[in-house]
Amino acid sequence: MSTPVMYGPIGRAVRRIAPFLEADPLGVYVAALSFWSAAIGGTVKVSSRGNARPVLLWSALVAGTGRGKGTALRAAHHVVDKALGRFLTTNTTSGITSGASLVQHLWDQQEATSETEHGRDVRTFVCEEEWTEILKRVKRDPSFTTKLRTAWDGATLRNTTKDEAQEVRDPAMVLHAHITPSDWAKYVGESEAAGGSYNRILPFLLGSVPMLDDDRVTLPKVDGRELSDAYGWATARPRVITLGEDARPLWWIVRRYARILGEALPEAQAVFIERTAEQTLRVAACLAASECSETITAEMLSAAFTLVRRSVQDAVRITKGATSPKVKRQPLSLADKVRARIEMHGGRATSSQVLPFVGATAADVKALPGIVVTVERSGRTGRPATVFSLRGDSSDDSAAQPASTDSNRNRDTSRHAEPQPASAEREQNRATVVRLDAYRPEPTQVPEPAPEPKRLVRTPVSVTERPKPLEENPFRALL
Repeated sequence: MSTPVMYGPIGRAVRRIAPFLEADPLGVYVAALSFWSAAIGGTVKVSSRGNARPVLLWSALVAGTGRGKGTALRAAHHVVDKALGRFLTTNTTSGITSGASLVQHLWDQQEATSETEHGRDVRTFVCEEEWTEILKRVKRDPSFTTKLRTAWDGATLRNTTKDEAQEVRDPAMVLHAHITPSDWAKYVGESEAAGGSYNRILPFLLGSVPMLDDDRVTLPKVDGRELSDAYGWATARPRVITLGEDARPLWWIVRRYARILGEALPEAQAVFIERTAEQTLRVAACLAASECSETITAEMLSAAFTLVRRSVQDAVRITKGATSPKVKRQPLSLADKVRARIEMHGGRATSSQVLPFVGATAADVKALPGIVVTVERSGRTGRPATVFSLRGDSSDDSAAQPASTDSNRNRDTSRHAEPQPASAEREQNRATVVRLDAYRPEPTQVPEPAPEPKRLVRTPVSVTERPKPLEENPFRALL
């Protein structure tokens, strides 16, 4: 993970207060740069290949609850507040949940400042410390994301839903948000990012920091004279910042890096970093303005690239699970449910063990292929029970084995043998097979029951229920 270079007077101020913070200094640096870009966004632009555009930096601090997002924001306010005069007090807002309300806010601010000494002021810093709640609400307004893209581009915003058409030219709005990684993956969708709405925001994952020994320590004072002078310089008149000659080779590398990375990453991750080169140029312009320079040097561009590259790495980490396809669980069929219930009960299950759990009638289960249905009675007066078993798992199959030369030797054990799968021939001749139990001599006493096998089989028929031996040999009919 790359460590961003904290450059210029803002970077020095952050390093000055970092030992006194229970927050990631990266979050302080990012929030301070967003404050700074909003303050100078009304007069400063950056130009590349003859195309001038705003220096607005939109950012998001991504971390779990209690990981220092709010602490970082307050520390950033401490760094730049005095240098920016009354800007943060008069130009900060939150809770914008629709495209119409966004335009309305900028319109009201424009109308309120149009006749002041410094003229119209459409600079706005939108701070959403509970961004998840905003994202839940803006899904009902399809125009919101469109207005966001227009504001980031610095293009004209219009609101035609009012009686009087509202128009805001050259808006200078900056969005700074706090969100958890899980909510980012849930609410900042791939489709919105692909449309350009949320890939204009630089996300940064904040790291954990050790707890301070004394929480009563206040932040040290920051010498803001250098940044205050830069603020006066940047807002005195419109300025256009351009790349210096020594920075152009690195600028080509930055653009090449963004293109190669975008082609190498999966689509779900690549959409969030499509504006890597543009974001690097904007950060570099803000760093140049903090030193009262209209030229971006190689050192400034390199420092800006380290920050944006860190955001690229964090965006990939946040969206890492987006490429894994979501497996939709297919509902089980009735046959699968019935088989599962029968297998759970050892291969044989009564209707009360099956029907209430599969949501079907006995007739539905009987119609399923591969299901054997038998009716058993416990004693002469016992209530008959419907038993379901899988074809090949019923004791009827084991009892219906053809006679062999050693049938006398296997006669006593055939009743409790493990069920065997029925062959096609045995199924075809099932009607002509005669049960051997019907022709055995009646025993004088009930034999001791055999040990219970692993797979349950049909309860042996009691002696009193067996049919009397036939006088003639029934096998002669088969000769």
